[in-house]
Amino acid sequence: MRDFSDEELERYSRHIILEDVGIEGQEKILNSKVLIIGAGGLGSPVALYLAAAGVGEIGIVDGDVVDLSNLQRQVIHTTSEVGTAKVISAKRKMEAINPNIKVTVYQTMLDASNILEIVKGYDFIIDGTDNFSAKFLINDACIIANKPYSHGGILRFGGQTMTIKPHESACYACVFDSPPPANAIPTCSSAGILGAVAGMLGTIQATEALKVIVGVGEPLYNRLLSFDAKAMSFRNINFKKNPKCRVCGGEGIKELRDYEAVVCEMKR
Repeated sequence: MRDFSDEELERYSRHIILEDVGIEGQEKILNSKVLIIGAGGLGSPVALYLAAAGVGEIGIVDGDVVDLSNLQRQVIHTTSEVGTAKVISAKRKMEAINPNIKVTVYQTMLDASNILEIVKGYDFIIDGTDNFSAKFLINDACIIANKPYSHGGILRFGGQTMTIKPHESACYACVFDSPPPANAIPTCSSAGILGAVAGMLGTIQATEALKVIVGVGEPLYNRLLSFDAKAMSFRNINFKKNPKCRVCGGEGIKELRDYEAVVCEMKR
């Protein structure tokens, strides 16, 4: 067992006193590696909470720079950082919260040529992207690499999330099959998003990651959790793994391909 320092015992004391976490659970967190894809509205709260929790190594992927319009919901960035690479901005805050963690940045957009090499080094993946092509690619890569991951998306006043355990639970393609036709979904800029909704869903995704790492509770396997913030109502939609799924059914997917970019379903 890890020899916790006095500083670590104090920093993580509220985890350690939890009956279902304790010293053993916190040690699992400190030894874990999580990859966050997207440093936007969802990735911001995920990154802050996982850093605070003590996840030992956090990777964060994003090829964009901070824009003024991001600041209404992407709470890891500040006004003075407009024009700064999002991954650099995020890394600064994560290390300021917890200097004992390792933050690895990938200032790039993921595609079929590089995603497997990146995800293979992590225990859990979090999808904080804002477009269908990326979401389906992440699902495919996690199935091939056998990496559990959290899907998340937000739009207007609502959000949805599910957690996937490759080859055991329903995957994203089991539920949605393939990207929708172009123009079938409102554009991000025209649809809008209430900023706090991003925080609501991002914290759920961070919670799912910690649950899976510690091995506690019931992750959102085979369940799509959706919520409407205007009514503040939540519902679970149950699914089963599709034995004929084009990605995880039968012999399953063998190689990756890039999906055609279509209008994004959810705004980060």
